[in-house]
Amino acid sequence: MGTILDTIVASKREKINAARIRMPELELERRLNQAPRLRDFRAALERPGEIQIIAEVKKSSPSAGVLRADFDPLAIAQIYEKHGAATVSILTDEPFFQGKLEYVAAIRQTVALPLLRKDFILDRYQLLEARAAGADAVLLIAEILPGKELRQLLQQANELGLQSLVEFHETNELQRVIDSGAELIGINNRNLRSFVTRLEHTLELLPRIPKGRCLVSESGIRTRQDVRRLEEAGVRAVLVGETLMRAADIGATLDDLRGVTP
Repeated sequence: MGTILDTIVASKREKINAARIRMPELELERRLNQAPRLRDFRAALERPGEIQIIAEVKKSSPSAGVLRADFDPLAIAQIYEKHGAATVSILTDEPFFQGKLEYVAAIRQTVALPLLRKDFILDRYQLLEARAAGADAVLLIAEILPGKELRQLLQQANELGLQSLVEFHETNELQRVIDSGAELIGINNRNLRSFVTRLEHTLELLPRIPKGRCLVSESGIRTRQDVRRLEEAGVRAVLVGETLMRAADIGATLDDLRGVTP
């Protein structure tokens, strides 16, 4: 029996094929002529000083269900910017996360922060979608990009001017991620097949990340203590979604994670 990740990937391939029928790839490429100027995602994460936060816009997830009933992606992104997020991650998968690609374009018009399209990227077509919508970076998940696919998509993203946050969880994927040339490396503390989350996963793998790469810890960051623990270990940025989405006061929670007084 397949896992939820297998189900998501199979569904994504069907969605890509359907999208190609609605909007041929050549037409999508033409739209890049009107794409907004790119913002430097990595530079925002490597600003001198405190650890940076990638704040996520996410309504739902397969493991947790609906995270926020009063979900307003534009208002949430504005709160993130006001309260010091370095960048914004936007879930665009619709069947499993209730996201939309349109959120990227709308948020692009709302905030000045660099934007990450977070989805299950399997094909260059999705990179074109991301660039046309106004994303500055994309998430590439090593576990679903076997063999040469990871390096190929990373190169295709670079050619479009997109930066790539290359994420992995399984330890045996680490060397392949490094060898791909990824400059932004994300360690996902959540196993995408079992959904078990351990913050220690980043701490265990961090010493094996080459110097000069920008390291992001993802999932399971809930408190200021978690953020400080990762920062002291040498993590450059953290991606936080569920903690912010569940918060009664998103801005105050982001302030607390950053360790600042409103």
